[in-house]
Amino acid sequence: MADDRAFVITGASSGIGAATARAAAAEGFNLVLAARSKDKLDALVTEVGSERAIAVETDVTEWESNERLIQAALDRFGRVDVVFANAGFGAARGWLKETPEHWRSMVLTNVLGAAYTLRAAIPSVKETKGHLIVTGSVAGRRALPGSLYSCTKWAVTAMGEAVRADLNDTGVRMTIVEPGMVDTPFFDNGAGPGALQPEDIARAVMYAVSQPPHVDVNEILIRPTVQPT
Repeated sequence: MADDRAFVITGASSGIGAATARAAAAEGFNLVLAARSKDKLDALVTEVGSERAIAVETDVTEWESNERLIQAALDRFGRVDVVFANAGFGAARGWLKETPEHWRSMVLTNVLGAAYTLRAAIPSVKETKGHLIVTGSVAGRRALPGSLYSCTKWAVTAMGEAVRADLNDTGVRMTIVEPGMVDTPFFDNGAGPGALQPEDIARAVMYAVSQPPHVDVNEILIRPTVQPT
């Protein structure tokens, strides 16, 4: 059991974030759940138990919002042990498909938002010799045609390694989780048969978290067996 350890998750209102919250709750963690959809967060808090979880409405693209998130964790639980920078969304492939406004919002969320969350968390996580996790993608390992989303996930891959190297020998661990096709709200019409489920990714996250302190699982690349590339 995790006793009094606190697990912060952005993008927690659905998909991978919500599944990870349930998995972490099952392992005894206290939860700090963050997203812009406060009503969905409140429902998840009720599900896992309000005595061990709080919902914090958070816009990861705003630095002050990330600061408030970490402070809320400290105020409620007195510590921060695991931070999962999971907030993000995608865009249609094709360099002329999406609006420039959609692109801007996606880049701010997927790249700057993840960087802000990690930056806000590092001082507290260094205190507990805790764990930082960020959601990358198979698309951050190979460039997808016409995909600015893929470019944002390449940035996340570099971010994870940059943070790992920066925090080397502090006791803080850094993991990039890189899913392939996952059946989440990311896909408007579903990811198709054979796709991974959010719970599959949650198990991978908890695998990394469950390792002994001297083991740092830096990258986990996860494809469904039906995905060729």
